[in-house]
Amino acid sequence: MQQQNMTQGQGQQNVMPEPPNVITTKDHMYVTDMLSWNLLAMKKAHAYAQQCTDPQISQALDEAGRMHNNHYQTILNHLNQQNQQMNKPLQ
Repeated sequence: MQQQNMTQGQGQQNVMPEPPNVITTKDHMYVTDMLSWNLLAMKKAHAYAQQCTDPQISQALDEAGRMHNNHYQTILNHLNQQNQQMNKPLQ
């Protein structure tokens, strides 16, 4: 029983209350991937919506593209806010 509890406890991760002020190379690569995935999904959804003859499917694809565009913009806005905070002069 003790062995089972120890194994379960090792799989849990600590949750940070706030993100750190430093971004690691691995984090940077992951953020870059997220931006790329959302941009690609947005472009594909738009292209498929343009080629689609069924209006309902075309509309669904447009909505999916807007969702990915919103995700892309949210990530960029967050990064820009963080960048502005880091570049504020000390008072």
